[in-house]
Amino acid sequence: MSQLKSLIRGCRKGKRDSQKQLYGQFYNYAISVCLRYSRNREEAQEIVNDGFMKVFTRLDQYNDSLSFQGWLRRIMINSAIDFYRRNEKHQNHLDIVHASDVSSSADSIAQLSEQEIMEAVQKLPPAYRMVFNLYVVEGYKHDEIAHKLGISAGTSKSNLAKARMKLKKMLEETHIQNKTKKHG
Repeated sequence: MSQLKSLIRGCRKGKRDSQKQLYGQFYNYAISVCLRYSRNREEAQEIVNDGFMKVFTRLDQYNDSLSFQGWLRRIMINSAIDFYRRNEKHQNHLDIVHASDVSSSADSIAQLSEQEIMEAVQKLPPAYRMVFNLYVVEGYKHDEIAHKLGISAGTSKSNLAKARMKLKKMLEETHIQNKTKKHG
């Protein structure tokens, strides 16, 4: 713990070596958070870099008695929201096409790898992906999501429902493809 506090002290003094070490120590954690909010690794890396710029410029706001990782996580999520606002919010997205009902069981989804599930989440349209992650993964309420994204709570609820439907369809298709590969 004292090594982290020493690194933070160095970063607060603007020492490049301390910044480089802190970045290296928390990069994997930060990228794992940002990958859920992005379409691909390159986008996630851009969000991580934006996030670390905020970390280094706002370290004076960090309270040493709190978890640094929790503080970093919040900054990365807010950086992802900022990225979304800058790049995605005002673009037109096609609404989800309601697929024919395919019966699904929890077992079929449980057989998918974490990587397959992550890829499916990354394929969600940005508005759906953002609401899905904030609600399901981070535990935000619809009113909080609405405030953060500048949308109504009703839009947040609608986007979550559509995200879940689209995700379910993609995961079912992935499961069917995997089954066909094994038996084909």
